[in-house]
Amino acid sequence: MPYGVPRKANFRARTDRQAPCFPIEDWHEPLVGERDGYRIIEKEAGNGMFHPISPREIASRLADLPHWTIAELDVVQLSDVTRKKRRFPCYGLQWGTAIYLYPMCETMVEIYCAPPGPKLLNETKMYGGKWFEDNGEKTWMLQWSEKTLRDYYLNNVLIHELGHLNDDRNSSFDSRERYADWFAIEFGYRKTRNRKNSNRNPGSRHSNHRRRHHGGK
Repeated sequence: MPYGVPRKANFRARTDRQAPCFPIEDWHEPLVGERDGYRIIEKEAGNGMFHPISPREIASRLADLPHWTIAELDVVQLSDVTRKKRRFPCYGLQWGTAIYLYPMCETMVEIYCAPPGPKLLNETKMYGGKWFEDNGEKTWMLQWSEKTLRDYYLNNVLIHELGHLNDDRNSSFDSRERYADWFAIEFGYRKTRNRKNSNRNPGSRHSNHRRRHHGGK
């Protein structure tokens, strides 16, 4: 059992259901005092699974963020998938001062036994995920490519969980999710899309873009 009372775990679930409060995961004791950066731990993804992003890509993405957003981050762990973890599938989670990112099946196809909720549907489409319905099997399939999956993990899942880590104001599940969703849009989706637009149109100043600021800790 972890020492003391850790922050509540926040899952980036692959369904619209709320996940249990305490995951079946490694507990990384939060550091006390000044931090000398964070560390990245990579575990074997598991049979038939792979990690959509690498430690180098994670480090590069976090280095592009304002320093205050990663000031309390101690660990980013590319986790494995065990039989017990398969009961609560998720993309990522924040627990204490650590962020855990989970692998994807090698086919890059996710199968759902119920139609996706509007939030999951819209969000995955924003990053290039394609949905298909199989009326015969009564299932819904979400198809990714290596490119879209990398984009989703780097600019949504990772940033969303970092938003949870920086949220010291909200306590309810819904309010924490709203903040993490805003954080992911502000520091993930908008920033990367604006950069892509700048590369396509070097002369554009993006005069209509107004950046929102967070007070930080």
